[in-house]
Amino acid sequence: MTTTSGFLKKTLDVANRHFLLTVLKFENGNFISISEGHERLGSMVVSLSTGPAPVTTTVIPARTESLFLKLTAEKISTSVKGIAIVSAFVQKELEHETAKALMGEITKMVQNV
Repeated sequence: MTTTSGFLKKTLDVANRHFLLTVLKFENGNFISISEGHERLGSMVVSLSTGPAPVTTTVIPARTESLFLKLTAEKISTSVKGIAIVSAFVQKELEHETAKALMGEITKMVQNV
């Protein structure tokens, strides 16, 4: 894992798939990128949590994994009480265990920044 003032980057291999996780931390939220294979932007969801329930919107719709994107954005925005912008580029649908591993690693990265 590489750290540079609020910037974390980590590679994660799960179920013979290679992911690059990037977290860019700001005072009022985070930008999170999940890329499979090469660094690419993909589908994008934004979530804002300042009250009892987060407000979430899709910026770039996903062909697959829209629920994973939404849950990730809402979990992160709620935990930091701010904004979470999550982008995901995946080559094929995520298995349950792969999504769980990605979510766990992203949560750790956000908490450790």
